[in-house]
Amino acid sequence: MVASFTELGRADGGGLIAANPGPDLAAAGYVETEFAVRGEARAFEVVAPPGRGTHVAVTEVADFCTRAVVRQPAEGVHCSGTVIVEWLNVSSGSDAGPGYTYLAEELVRSGDIWVGISAQYVGVAGGQGTVGTPGSTPASGLIGQQRYQALSHPGDSFCYDIFTQVAGALGDSQGPLGHVDISCLLAIGESQSALALTTYVNQVSQLDNVFGGFLIHSRAAAGLPLHTPDRAIDLLPVFRQPATPIRDDLTVPVFVVQTETDILGDFRYHDARQEDGPLFRLWEIAGNAHADRYLVGPFEEFLGCSGPVNRGQQRFVLRAALRALIRWVTTGEAPAPAERLLTTTSSEGEIRFETDDVGNVRGGVRTPCVDVPVAVLSGLGRRDESRICRLFGSTDRIEPAVLAQRYRDVDDYLRQYTAATDAAIAAGVVLESDRDELLADAEPDALT
Repeated sequence: MVASFTELGRADGGGLIAANPGPDLAAAGYVETEFAVRGEARAFEVVAPPGRGTHVAVTEVADFCTRAVVRQPAEGVHCSGTVIVEWLNVSSGSDAGPGYTYLAEELVRSGDIWVGISAQYVGVAGGQGTVGTPGSTPASGLIGQQRYQALSHPGDSFCYDIFTQVAGALGDSQGPLGHVDISCLLAIGESQSALALTTYVNQVSQLDNVFGGFLIHSRAAAGLPLHTPDRAIDLLPVFRQPATPIRDDLTVPVFVVQTETDILGDFRYHDARQEDGPLFRLWEIAGNAHADRYLVGPFEEFLGCSGPVNRGQQRFVLRAALRALIRWVTTGEAPAPAERLLTTTSSEGEIRFETDDVGNVRGGVRTPCVDVPVAVLSGLGRRDESRICRLFGSTDRIEPAVLAQRYRDVDDYLRQYTAATDAAIAAGVVLESDRDELLADAEPDALT
């Protein structure tokens, strides 16, 4: 049974949580439309260890009706033919598209299509999120609104195939992209959704081969469980599971992008680190957190953190990673390898980051905010903070006396910052089209 789409109409924001709404879609010539998507989805169980070939079996089939949000160029506006399908994140208890927030500027200027899929039970039916601001209550889910009352979700054992069925039907003649000559179909996911894509890549993706590549952003050491006895996956036990690298017999490119939080924080990705391969790349970004000021926007104060959250520049690296992945999928040209974040092990066996003279982490993918610093940018957050504040890292200003020794004056700082920007562009970790925005991210006022 091919999934079928019923238009719910246009909806500003598509019922998605977004503190940073991104570019004005209407002004850019984009149209946003929501769909109810009906179909049949399979649940799976593992029948053999990961390796070459399929190693799962179908245990059950169930009907579903979920939601998809499509943001695409209007008729007559340039369309690249690239479709980015995001596994919407439910860690707050409601659907959110953090991948879209980080990538939107690049998607819109390139004419790419973005699709957000409500793959997990909590996004549709509601429930308690695993992170949230102090005092937050369980979300009611989409079905708590009249607009979405036709939706139904059989549970997260079916979420992987729901993602497959909806994405695979987008370009069908009766699908919302049936009019598009799709040249590249990619899956992206951040945080909990990255854990889901880890499992999807390792255990499900090669059943149907729907996607041409994957961008996995901020995953943990392990992936989400393939099967759950409850309707909704319980995320917290996943952080205690054994490390799960990406399978070594990939048939399409997989690009993993990680922050400091993901490497040595609760996510423990250090345990799952692996070498680059013919179809695998790992970039680890210095000075960045699992989430940051760009993602939370003006709502930073509502997080209740004791100091400023991380103000790193991962959005620029993510945009470059996406463009590199598209090139990899369409031309076979692999992204340049990148140095890992540098770590050291104490005499007690504790793994720590190596830091430079001001306290920023060494190694990894470099941006101007860490190579020409005015602050110590950490992904590990401050001690005794809430879980959500730890995910958002920290920004601590460098003392003026230290800055005065490092930079002769504001002009010297700006010269060094510009040189670091151009070096990042030359290294392929920042796009030339982001140069002006990255230069505008400089902070000369820190020296005055």
